[in-house]
Amino acid sequence: METSSTHVIVSALTKAIVEHRLMPGSKLAEQKLATHFGVSRTLVRQALFQLSQNRLIRMEPARGAFVATPTAEEAQQVFAVRRMLEVQMTREFVRSITPAKIRTLKAHTQQEKEALARDDAHGRTELLGDFHVRMAELMGNQVLGQILSELISRCALITLMYQSSNAAEHSAEEHAEILKAIAAKDEDLAVKLMDEHLRNVEEGLALDRK
Repeated sequence: METSSTHVIVSALTKAIVEHRLMPGSKLAEQKLATHFGVSRTLVRQALFQLSQNRLIRMEPARGAFVATPTAEEAQQVFAVRRMLEVQMTREFVRSITPAKIRTLKAHTQQEKEALARDDAHGRTELLGDFHVRMAELMGNQVLGQILSELISRCALITLMYQSSNAAEHSAEEHAEILKAIAAKDEDLAVKLMDEHLRNVEEGLALDRK
């Protein structure tokens, strides 16, 4: 029971951070969270510790927990790791492609378009990140899916702090192009497009912003 309660708190706070409802630098008061979730402060503390392990929050002695404020250097390192993982993932994905996997990803890119059309910033952020996680899950690799999910949560925080305008629309267009190459079983093009896509997202960040 305690483990599931902790998981609920971790999931809820992660979602709030990813959807930009909790801003970088926000203080997370243990007692307020305990009251909100109807649990003990011990469980809240466990959840905050897990989030600190994922680098979504930082714990400061005698001050408490705060939503993390990633540095430009950390942002660059996160994207470097994503490129290493996702370029190889794309290669493997093309080799294991099936019509059902294509249909699932097509439905996902359609949802991205719809979220953009209705200017749903929260839904859009979540869907754009989930495209990458869905690829890992469709390959049946739960470990890769989990690692990517954690990296993409950190990316959501990074984009909130550093992303310039119009980047989300470009990301959705690039996902559609990646999917076309995957459907055509063009491994080299799919890999090239994924690498370019991740570089474009990183280049769209104003990393010199204070």
